[in-house]
Amino acid sequence: MQQADVVIIGGGIVGLATAYRLLERYPGRKVTILEKEREVAQHQTGHNSGVLHSGIYYRPGSLRATNCREGKLAMEAFCQQENIPFDRCGKVIVAVNASEIAQLERIYERGLANDIRCERIGPERLKEIEPHVIGVQAIHVPDAGIVDYRQVAERIAERVKAMGGEIKMNARVTGMFRHEKRMVVQNAAGEIESRLVVNCAGLQSDRVAWLSGVRPNAQIVPFRGEYFELKPSAQHLCRGLIYPVPDPDFPFLGVHFTRMIHGGVECGPNAVFSFAREGYHKTSFNLFDTLESLTYPGFLRMAWRHWRAGWNEMYRSFSKAAFVSALQRLVPEVQAEHLVPAPAGVRAQALTREGNLVDDFLIQENDLVVNVCNAPSPAATASLNIGQLIVDKLAPRF
Repeated sequence: MQQADVVIIGGGIVGLATAYRLLERYPGRKVTILEKEREVAQHQTGHNSGVLHSGIYYRPGSLRATNCREGKLAMEAFCQQENIPFDRCGKVIVAVNASEIAQLERIYERGLANDIRCERIGPERLKEIEPHVIGVQAIHVPDAGIVDYRQVAERIAERVKAMGGEIKMNARVTGMFRHEKRMVVQNAAGEIESRLVVNCAGLQSDRVAWLSGVRPNAQIVPFRGEYFELKPSAQHLCRGLIYPVPDPDFPFLGVHFTRMIHGGVECGPNAVFSFAREGYHKTSFNLFDTLESLTYPGFLRMAWRHWRAGWNEMYRSFSKAAFVSALQRLVPEVQAEHLVPAPAGVRAQALTREGNLVDDFLIQENDLVVNVCNAPSPAATASLNIGQLIVDKLAPRF
């Protein structure tokens, strides 16, 4: 049976960053990543819109806030070191009418509390930054940026291998059990015995936590984020990142405009319940995933609480006109003929049994296993810092 010091389950950017930080601190340790797909970064990382988040939205003092701010700096430093292109293109959060100003002010106060460089601006300054946007007030966040997280993940994977780490592909984990003071991880590539295990399985993180013997405090419910892309003739309508003021009663940011690092502008996402955890198309369906979500009390309570907003999201999913109308609140010149469908992503949304969104990173552990049970946005931005946080947790056990 193969032996390891640490097994990391999941080859997304958080799992890769954890291996990278671990080998940085402990050179020569035997670190193995188990990834069920044929390549790394095939799910949330590979379908990420590529935003380098500033951390303006997050509750001050939360893991999301602190890790985002420091993680963004670490991500930019890594990209500079590895000659990976990124751009601090800036972001505006726009109040389109007076009713949104109070919520905009609350976001601004959070930004200041989180030590984010941000500025309240009026319509004239907004026009200078984004000439095609309308709004009565806005927040300008100049340090928000864009990058290609798939490219970052692939480069981290190269560095992990260069430092002696192993990445096993097609290695879906099927079980775990204790053997003396070690953990045996059963997977499609064969059993491996390890001193410690880290679960970074993303969309499957709660299921892997159960396999490890930890009862997670929340269940993953998948939501598909649907996008359009602006045709080249309309890409001048967006210079950087354009966001609406988010609905405080709904756990998503609303449709927005994102300039991409390799060119193009993405519009979205529309957030709809996914009938499969890895369901990237409207027709994607997995019976087990669907029944698991629809019978989970947390999802039912959330759906009842947010049924109106959820209905609007579903309506936009099947009505391009409704999607365009949402975009036109920010950029009136956008027309249906400017948009072409773009690839969708799936968000691993952790919900408690009470129907509450888990709005921070959630890490549960026992003596042998560290489970990252919730790593929502800005997990990609903060991944190198999250990796450091996990290594800090592992350190006393070596």
